[in-house]
Amino acid sequence: MSAHGTQLVDGYSRKIDYLRMSVTDRCDFRCVYCMAEDMQFLPRQRILTLEELYQVAERFVAMGTRKIRLTGGEPLVRAGIVELCSRLAALPGLRELCMTSNGSQLVRLAQPLFDAGLARLNISLDSLDAQRFKAMTRTGELARVIAGIDAARAAGFRRTKLNCVVLKGRNDDEVVELVRFAIDRQLDICFIEEMPLGVISEHQRSESYCSSDEVRARIAEHFTLLESAESTQGPSRYWRLAEAPDIRIGFISPHSHNFCGTCNRVRLTVEGRLLLCLGNEHASDLKQVLRAHPGDTARLDKAIRQAMTLKPYSHTFDVNDQVQILRFMNMTGG
Repeated sequence: MSAHGTQLVDGYSRKIDYLRMSVTDRCDFRCVYCMAEDMQFLPRQRILTLEELYQVAERFVAMGTRKIRLTGGEPLVRAGIVELCSRLAALPGLRELCMTSNGSQLVRLAQPLFDAGLARLNISLDSLDAQRFKAMTRTGELARVIAGIDAARAAGFRRTKLNCVVLKGRNDDEVVELVRFAIDRQLDICFIEEMPLGVISEHQRSESYCSSDEVRARIAEHFTLLESAESTQGPSRYWRLAEAPDIRIGFISPHSHNFCGTCNRVRLTVEGRLLLCLGNEHASDLKQVLRAHPGDTARLDKAIRQAMTLKPYSHTFDVNDQVQILRFMNMTGG
């Protein structure tokens, strides 16, 4: 079969060439928009082994996947993560292996990850105020994360991107300061609207919602924003700054500017569920296939192909306090 013939395509003729793969549901932070303070994590036997994660990734790449992003929880708390990166980076046909991290382990792991072939990092940073950062992450130390960001640059990582979830009344007043921080360290930065995943009691989502348009207006008071057609194959829409043309500012807007029509990605949870949409429960159980038929790549390929037919055209997120998806973000994978 030709390479084109093996390509994954969903029911709306969208080419699926981007896999977001969660390697753990565990995290050393407890961010208020991501998980409950007292989380129950999955027992080891329910999560995919590193070998199973590799097998799924290998089949996706064989079927045309060109970008894999490793997510969590916090991927760097998973033992063996550097070795997994090394194996994945060597897959023929994969153009980019990247990772989303909270940055807490990067002082120790940035150089080994870069040497293993990890191409790019996204690092979550929601505040530059140490006390506020602690309140939003519940357990995080800001100085350690900033040291991790600097370690990534020293290791050789380029085009590192900061991810900032903007919550009204919590950190929306820091948007411009975060942009200045990104400029100083030659980082891209992406501002994200909060997504209604998981039951939280810490704040009212309808009150904390801050739209990308509001964030962009704040930035425009201090900088000249130039719209860009650039893409990193994900949902971000990018802008450049006339005052700092080397960095990109992205906006992920699941509420205000739905990006579903061009969706090219699927997510693998660490439990082995292939999620076809972040905002829907459509899923296929790949762990069952892996464990019932070990080594049977034809059966795994068939399960992945059949799953593509389940991919919905779009999600619908409403800005209210109804939980639309019961799984937390750490269960979903970044």
